[in-house]
Amino acid sequence: MSDLLHAVDALLARPDALPPPEVRARLRKADDLTQQEVARVLGVTRVAFNRWEVGAAKPRRRHLEAYTRLLAGWAAKHPNAVAGDEVE
Repeated sequence: MSDLLHAVDALLARPDALPPPEVRARLRKADDLTQQEVARVLGVTRVAFNRWEVGAAKPRRRHLEAYTRLLAGWAAKHPNAVAGDEVE
């Protein structure tokens, strides 16, 4: 049983696991950033970033690691946005 639990823990700890699209957008908005601002920092077009945010495309490895790190940072900073309880 412990092997099974370790396998599940490994899946949960994947650094490239993205939250659902609606959470991605809430996190960005909770930090009061536009798609254009984030896209510029990540070195992609706003259209490419929008496709990541809505779940229409997945970033390539180089951008995926940076984007998941950004999302994790936002999630730590704005836990209410993850739950959908952000204050407007």
